[in-house]
Amino acid sequence: MNEPLNQDTTDLPAGFDVISSSVDVDGEQFSIVHPRDAEGLIDEAAFNRDERLPYWADIWPASIALSRTVRGLNGKGKTFLELGCGVGLVAAAALRAGFEVTVSDYYDEALTFARMNGLSNSGREPHAMLLDWRHLPNAIPAFDVVAASDVLYERTLGALVARTMAMTLAENGRALISDPGRVGSPSFFDALHDVGLKHVGAVVVSVPMHGRDNAVTVHEISH
Repeated sequence: MNEPLNQDTTDLPAGFDVISSSVDVDGEQFSIVHPRDAEGLIDEAAFNRDERLPYWADIWPASIALSRTVRGLNGKGKTFLELGCGVGLVAAAALRAGFEVTVSDYYDEALTFARMNGLSNSGREPHAMLLDWRHLPNAIPAFDVVAASDVLYERTLGALVARTMAMTLAENGRALISDPGRVGSPSFFDALHDVGLKHVGAVVVSVPMHGRDNAVTVHEISH
């Protein structure tokens, strides 16, 4: 549900036409600022270079499903990394749950929105890290919880996400990934064993959105 803007949007890059949407997470309201028209952000040059599309600019059912799980955790004294943070709904839920949150994405613009929405919804701003799963840094911190929502939308992403999770997940940590059944899911689960991870559980969440119920599976991964 769209609502009047009440966040300070002065830090957003120039040229963004934005709206604020109220998102219900198990009865708790989050006000998320995001671009009005994600398709209008498509850059042909960027797509021709590396098939980059602005999926980050929408609020997806999978992010709501993951936010429900994350908001129910006790994050006090724990660190949290979101892979592919988009506009920051999951990060905002993690901040409210008490985590020390780091958002990461392939897009600088996504980090800006996620930091702004995290601050406006929790009173705390997440740390931010620009991260390309194809070219990971040699040294990267390990986190108690690593989470991602709807990031398996291409077949090639499955193995990349599995490897990134393995590199960023603390030894006794847990990873959460919400997925509506994207084409990269099989390759992700096939790659888990190779990177030292295992699938330990799953729950199907129904998210009413756009006039229909969207079935999203939230998977739990560990070492």
